[in-house]
Amino acid sequence: MQNAAALVEGIRNRDFISLARVLTLVENEIEPYAEILRELDINSAVPVIGITGPPGAGKSTLVNAITSQLIDLGKRIAILAVDPTSPFNFGSLLGDRIRMSRHFNNPNVFIRSLATRGALGGISGKTIEMVDVLKSSGFDLILVETVGVGQSEVEIAGLADRTLVVLVPESGDEIQHIKSGLMEIAQAFVVNKADREGADTFANNLKQMVHQQVQEIPVFKTVADKNEGVTELCQWLTGPLLAGQERKVMLLAEKAFKIIQHYRMRDVDKKRLSTAIALALSEEEFNIYRFIDQWK
Repeated sequence: MQNAAALVEGIRNRDFISLARVLTLVENEIEPYAEILRELDINSAVPVIGITGPPGAGKSTLVNAITSQLIDLGKRIAILAVDPTSPFNFGSLLGDRIRMSRHFNNPNVFIRSLATRGALGGISGKTIEMVDVLKSSGFDLILVETVGVGQSEVEIAGLADRTLVVLVPESGDEIQHIKSGLMEIAQAFVVNKADREGADTFANNLKQMVHQQVQEIPVFKTVADKNEGVTELCQWLTGPLLAGQERKVMLLAEKAFKIIQHYRMRDVDKKRLSTAIALALSEEEFNIYRFIDQWK
């Protein structure tokens, strides 16, 4: 196995093999991952775009369309597609690579799938570290597609410079939910599949909501599988970042919190916990709080 210095030099020279190896080491905490993280030249100017929203909104199709437009502009794009981990078998479908197959052989596109490892909002400490590896690898833009699981999606705010919330016209019943959660972290809304009935009405309702915010939040309409509306969205994505010092501090604080949380919890193995509970349930006087005392 290559040493840390050689691997860091490899990703600095934009070698995808070295990059893939480093991401595997970091994700699975295989040494010398810790040394590599401390030696990274992290380019904080590389924008990270978080793309979130409910299942079925067409997030992967939209990522495909965005990527196609940006590589036509000569951009190097990294895509981190986060898939949910099953609470039953602790596996993950990791299906985004299949949906993004047309970019497999493009030398300017790097695609990596990642399991959430139990992080409800789709962002784990490993996600943050892997994004920092990508920031050290000469990309112009990093797209992070996260699991759409409700209000816990706000975790993406601790990672992304810009957060897109992707919805579909049928999301009209979720307006109240949007007010109570995602409105706080979205820098833009995308009404995808905008060729469906009710799309204009839904987009207008969203615009009325965001008009009440202190900072204007754009609402885009796209039909990603037909590449409609994507150009305007890409122009906004590649525009200047206007985040102030206060948001920068908030982002870094959230990032630090997630990393610290991960390392504090690293000794709690979910599979071992599940096995232990299965054994403890055979006791007549099983008490979850007495059980937890053994794990504190």
